Amino acid sequence: MKSDKSSEEFYKTLRKRLKKTSDWPAPYLYKFILPSSDQKNVDQLISIFDNLGAVISTKKSSKGKYTSVSINVTLKSPDIVIEKYKEVGEKIENVISL
Repeated sequence: MKSDKSSEEFYKTLRKRLKKTSDWPAPYLYKFILPSSDQKNVDQLISIFDNLGAVISTKKSSKGKYTSVSINVTLKSPDIVIEKYKEVGEKIENVISL
């Protein structure tokens, strides 16, 4: 993911909202969608959240073309939430963050 001005502004706004709406550490739910044809990317996404005590669930779309991945994890701060989004964007191709 490019680190351009609009994405930095997005993360700045997200950080403010997370600080305002939650007491940290707090649970956070990530949702991603990936093409099912590349299981390697799904596995890599899961590995990014490995060893964090995350509860991860996957579900294929009705036609099996896409896989949705929900990751529920308790994190220490909004900065870590954003770090994980950036890490996913940098390491995994064709991922959609919801």
